[in-house]
Amino acid sequence: MKEADLPDGATPITTRHRVAFYETDGMGIVHHANYLRFCENARIVWLETHDKSYPEWLAMGLHFAVTHAELDFRLPARFDDDLEITTWLEWVRGASLAMAYRIECQGVLLLTGRTEHASINGEGRVRRLPKEDRVRLRKLARPDSGRSLPDGR
Repeated sequence: MKEADLPDGATPITTRHRVAFYETDGMGIVHHANYLRFCENARIVWLETHDKSYPEWLAMGLHFAVTHAELDFRLPARFDDDLEITTWLEWVRGASLAMAYRIECQGVLLLTGRTEHASINGEGRVRRLPKEDRVRLRKLARPDSGRSLPDGR
């Protein structure tokens, strides 16, 4: 993926995934549900690389529940394709955040997408992200997203 394809100020991570046969459907292409798994794996790597690992968030009693997912399929991936999944943090609010994704194969764009997440506790109740975590994450988010509040909420 070329830097020019990323939004200004994005802090990306790119992971690779080789498509396994079991991830394909009867037409020989990756089943649509698997793309969300690819995005989830990339999101976990993004957190580990740029912030803290998901187990560290869990130790704080926080989970990131998916509240919205959108995927724009452009071209299919097939068995044995070597995919590059690029993800970055779009915005952070008091108890939520959004991640964006691009999936490419040999430089060809296959998919764009984004997921939104609510910060919840173990009982499934919305819980605000601690202020120091929000501040730290906002420094990694797209500065032009317009979705995070400047006063730390």
